[in-house]
Amino acid sequence: MDLVGGMLYQNLRAFHSAEFAATQVQPPMRRRWSKLPLVGRTRLALNTDRLLNRMGDYPRYLRRTMNQFDVFHVVDHSYAQLALVLGPEKTVVTCHDLNTFRCLLEPEEEPRPRWFRAMTRRILNGMTRCAHVVCVSEAVRQQILRHSLVPAARLSVVHNGAHPSCLPLPDPAADAGAARLLASDPAHQASYLLHVGSTAERKRIDLLLEIFAAVRKQAPGARLIRVGGPFTAAQSLLAEKLGVAGAIHVLPFLDRSVLAAVYRRASILLQPSEAEGFGLPVVEALACGCPVIASDLPVLREVGGSAAVYCPVGDVPAWTRAAVELLREQASGAEIFAQRRARACEQASLFSWAEAARKLADIYHHVLSQ
Repeated sequence: MDLVGGMLYQNLRAFHSAEFAATQVQPPMRRRWSKLPLVGRTRLALNTDRLLNRMGDYPRYLRRTMNQFDVFHVVDHSYAQLALVLGPEKTVVTCHDLNTFRCLLEPEEEPRPRWFRAMTRRILNGMTRCAHVVCVSEAVRQQILRHSLVPAARLSVVHNGAHPSCLPLPDPAADAGAARLLASDPAHQASYLLHVGSTAERKRIDLLLEIFAAVRKQAPGARLIRVGGPFTAAQSLLAEKLGVAGAIHVLPFLDRSVLAAVYRRASILLQPSEAEGFGLPVVEALACGCPVIASDLPVLREVGGSAAVYCPVGDVPAWTRAAVELLREQASGAEIFAQRRARACEQASLFSWAEAARKLADIYHHVLSQ
């Protein structure tokens, strides 16, 4: 979400400074439990600090600054409870997906304790009462309407954009940095399959590993790059069980220019998620000219258009066939592969942060006029 906030802020200042004096309000995170010896390194300590900041420290901080601004934009819906402090009538919230509210909308699928549901209900109340909700995709808008959370008149779709560093052109310094991370020769074009994102359950890392293992049987030289932090213990165990752990590069969160270089080096981006709100790696990969195979979800078709290849969620044989076919197409050097890369860049050009800022400026004007 820092990326979204940063890109919108930069583009509002670059193109709409005559209309709005945009300011980023980012109170520092106070560490209590996570700075303690021993216990501070646990996930529980970090999550406790996040909860205390989100529900206590941030609201107190904003109460001291709220009178300085005419309109507020909460760019992460999981902080939508802040609208109740700022004033819902002058607050815009961006909704990236409905996963935050799943314990309320689908309690049988995600049972949670009473205190957690109460906290989530307050966050949802902030979003449903705000002046306008920005949806990152039409798919998210339809989900909100299906659950009758916000009237259509207070909903707008504003797509995310690709980072400016996501280009098909070489960047020598970043490309060399990516090569060092992968311990490979910058001039060598290995068959790299790429996944970018978290290890959350909905990302279906289990399918990613099964697909990769099946591809390796037909393309033994293929390797998998995963950007976004380490596997969970269960995912690492599955990689070992499938016999592919030694062919995987697990990279941390990367500088944006280096990430773009990794996209350019990749043969294919794999996006096997079972649920997404937008699918930013799809746009970023396409902008770098990297072919994409994605789950056949409405939101990923909305983003990838005709430039991506789609496979049913969980159909490992279909994913394997599609990946092997693209690898062979690339290896052949055929003109069709060059055309595929051109279509990828053309599709990605439909998603820009400048256009997102333009649409948001119109929304701000509308909120101020009410």
